[in-house]
Amino acid sequence: MLPTPLVDYTGGQREVSAQGGTVDELLRDLDRQYPGIRFRMINEQDRFRPHIRLFVNAELERTIGASLKADDDILIVAALSGG
Repeated sequence: MLPTPLVDYTGGQREVSAQGGTVDELLRDLDRQYPGIRFRMINEQDRFRPHIRLFVNAELERTIGASLKADDDILIVAALSGG
C-alpha cells in the first residue's frame, strides 16, 4: 500500500506488488517497475527519508536491510508537514 504522494509513479495505483527478501530488495523491485519511486523514500545514505514510515505486518520497520517473507504486508506512509 502506497501513500497518495507516491501514486503518481504507479499510475494512480495505491496497492502494488513487488518482491524481495529484504526491504531494500523490495524497494529496488518497486523502482524497477516504477522508476524514481525509491528515491522518494530512501536518501543517498540508504536510509528512509524523514517523512517516510514503512510498516511490515503493522510493525514499524526502521532499516532497509530487514528481512521479509513472501506473505508480508507492507504499508508505506508519508507524514504530513506544513506550517
